[in-house]
Amino acid sequence: MARLDDPRPRRRSVRRVLGAVIVATGFLGVGMGLTTVALSGLGQPSGGPDSAAIGSPSASIPPVVSPSPSTSLIPIPTPTPTPTAKPGPTLAESRAIARRVSLQLELDAVRARLGIPGVSVTIIFSDGSSWTGTSGRADVAGKQNVAADTAFALASVSKTYTAALILSLARDGRINLDAPAVTYIPGAALDRRITIRQLLDHTSGLDDFFLHSPIDKALQSDPDAFWSVRRTLKYVGKPYFPPGRGWHYSNTNYLYLGLIAQQVTGVPTATALRERFFDPLDLDATWYQAVEKPRGPLAHGYRFASPKISSPAIDLSAKSPVAPFRSVVTAAGGAGSIAATSPDAARWGRLLYTGDVLGPAMTAQMLEGVAFTAAYSPRVPYGLGVQAFPIGGRLAVGHSGRLLGFRSAVRHLPAENVTIAVLTNQSRADPAVIVADLLSIVFEPSPPCFRCAKPL
Repeated sequence: MARLDDPRPRRRSVRRVLGAVIVATGFLGVGMGLTTVALSGLGQPSGGPDSAAIGSPSASIPPVVSPSPSTSLIPIPTPTPTPTAKPGPTLAESRAIARRVSLQLELDAVRARLGIPGVSVTIIFSDGSSWTGTSGRADVAGKQNVAADTAFALASVSKTYTAALILSLARDGRINLDAPAVTYIPGAALDRRITIRQLLDHTSGLDDFFLHSPIDKALQSDPDAFWSVRRTLKYVGKPYFPPGRGWHYSNTNYLYLGLIAQQVTGVPTATALRERFFDPLDLDATWYQAVEKPRGPLAHGYRFASPKISSPAIDLSAKSPVAPFRSVVTAAGGAGSIAATSPDAARWGRLLYTGDVLGPAMTAQMLEGVAFTAAYSPRVPYGLGVQAFPIGGRLAVGHSGRLLGFRSAVRHLPAENVTIAVLTNQSRADPAVIVADLLSIVFEPSPPCFRCAKPL
């Protein structure tokens, strides 16, 4: 699909002007507040009705009487309260406001440019503050806008939760990452040479069941059907290579990992995830689809008949609370069943990649896996359930997701301590474009101070 001309250079100049205007408004606000205080003190209190009688020559001199608490010889007028001046925003606050406005303007523009029905973005900045921006429709026909509490199917970003569950069990000594995977799922038709680590980093050689047209036809012919793992595994073909001899991304790896987590914990994968992560981390708008009930509004998923931006969006949603529909989500299992809002997805990425979820040692193993698979020249550098590559010259870790009707991306930049989650309800445009565009604003140099000789 030919990409339209990028109007960003012109918008960046607008952002600089906008920043200067908001900064200037901040300083003017202080001055205006002080002026209001000065003028409010000019009013003079008026005397009471007894003031003229007391000063009148014809008035008799009253006897001396001690005033009681409820009686006053001379009424004392109540002074007019002077309003307290409200300080205007600081320079840093003004720049933060300008940045948030710029982020929203850019989000609206790039969504329109890419022809995306709806998008939700959350950025957690280095100081821990965050911004959530939404644009477009969660339901095109129903004219329902995307809101901050709108959830999206995360697709393969779900693998980060499954990987974290397996790694947390390894940290607790309940799983050996280098043991044969079949040890934990006896009776599975799995090569004994395949280890759990190889399932995590896609070096097992297992064929990807999602890459075959027969399963696509079967899934769409009955979208409300519930698929078992056994049914899904019937679509797994011959291995790509012997275990440990190459790298190939495969959803089958994470289907097996979900089974392993279930066998080791003794509870469904959805329950294990909720008990270990969702509830303790206050991820209240995150859930395992088709097993748990939705925990908020869910965006509809859309496909397009052609790559043209003008192509109408085709709603994939069936009459069930699962997005895009039950068959594809249940077939994905541990590879892609989770739904969440962008604030929850960003918070998860922040906690996972800074070590709060797994601790420093296991987090290091997760990330160091990228160096191990590098020898196989993977399409995307990949560790234990994590991708790693630069964005604008800055290292980022995280995961992408793509499922019929949905695409997503969660990225954490360790050096800058910035996390971003971009969720969309379409599978045509790459959300990485939105990630790069918005991060260019986050890291854009501050505009010069209009009162300073040199830029701050």
